[in-house]
Parts: sequence; structure tokens; C-alpha cells
Amino acid sequence: MKKLFTDRIWTRVEPIWQSYLEHPFVKGLGEGWLEQEKFKHWLKQDYIYLIEYSRLFAIGSAKAHDLETMITFAKLLDGTLNMEMELHRQYAAKFGMTAKELETTEAAATTTAYTSYMLNVSQSGGVENVIAAVLTCAWSYNFIGQQLAKIPGALEHEFYGHWVKMYSSDEFTELANDCKRQLNEITTGKPEYELKRVEEIVVKTSLFEYMFWDMAENLEEWPITF
Repeated sequence: MKKLFTDRIWTRVEPIWQSYLEHPFVKGLGEGWLEQEKFKHWLKQDYIYLIEYSRLFAIGSAKAHDLETMITFAKLLDGTLNMEMELHRQYAAKFGMTAKELETTEAAATTTAYTSYMLNVSQSGGVENVIAAVLTCAWSYNFIGQQLAKIPGALEHEFYGHWVKMYSSDEFTELANDCKRQLNEITTGKPEYELKRVEEIVVKTSLFEYMFWDMAENLEEWPITF
């Protein structure tokens, strides 16, 4: 059986993604003891992140060379705006926050660096750069969701159970698989130097994901205030 490009990427990112599962924020989320103030910080920052993430799908649709790819990006955009961000709005309501309050959150330093990196590589390259930039978030969250779902009681937790259900769901798994399928198709026949460039985008976004969990755990904003 022919090895897929995403199989090659998995060998690079698996150690990074396994470290997510040991991170106190992710571990606390799955085991149910995460402080809600930390989750609230993640929620607000991730909402701002997802707004910029959605722009990537629009860029991907504009750079697509065929209708099927445009449709896939449109599905991903719809899933992010109307499924993933809706979960955030529901959680915000539990904290007494409105959607408007989420939208007006100031992006923290890590959020700014991460989204700026993704937008930069997506705008400076072809559609393969866009797919590589969006892949880590979708695929790694699905990976985390499926792993946390194995923890006894995680799916039933009164507060975090909805999070685990969302990211381990068949619907979100389909979104992640759409990203993987797109990358495998678009990289078929590409020379090695291009494959390395695309691979490095996925590795770097994986490192940014760890930084994002750290940012949430430590309630980080910017290193100085004035």
C-alpha cells in the first residue's frame, strides 16, 4: 500500500501531539479538573483565532484550481463558523459573555504570532500552503478529542463533556479528514523540495499549538502592559 503524505507528516508531528496530551491544560480538560478561568481564557483567545482561521479557508477557495477544492474549503469554512464557533458561543453564555464580547477580545501575543504565521504562509504560496496551514488545528484537535474521549467520564463531564464530544465527533472527524485528503491530493507528484516546505508548515503550526495550550494554561496576554 502506497504511503500517504500525511503518513509521512504523522511521523514528524506525533511526538509533538503526544506532548499535548500531557500538557496540564489538555489533561485537566479531559480529566475534568481544569480551572474554569483558564478555560475562559482559552475560549476567548480561540474564538479570535478561529476568526482568522476562517480567513484561511476563504484564501484557499480563492487559490483553488478546481471546483471540488473550492467546495471543500467552503465546507470547512461553514463547519468552523457554524459548528465550532457555535460551541464557543454556547460556552461563553455559561460565563455570562455575549458573542460580541468574544469578538472584541484582544488577541494575546501567542494568538497574534500563530495567526499571523498561518496567514503569511497561506498568502505567499499556493493552495498547498493553505491546506498545510489549516491542517494541524483540525487534525490535532480531532486527535486530542478522540484521545480524551477514552478517559472514563470525559464525555459525560457537566462542563467539559461538550468540548470532548465536539472534537471527537464524526462531524469534526470528517472535517479533519477533508483537510488530510486535500493535502494528500495536492502534494501528489510534487518534488521533494516542495514537500519539505509543506511539511515544515505543519511542524511549525504544531509547535504553535503547544504554545497556544501554554498561553491558556498561564493566562498569558502580552509580556508587558502599559
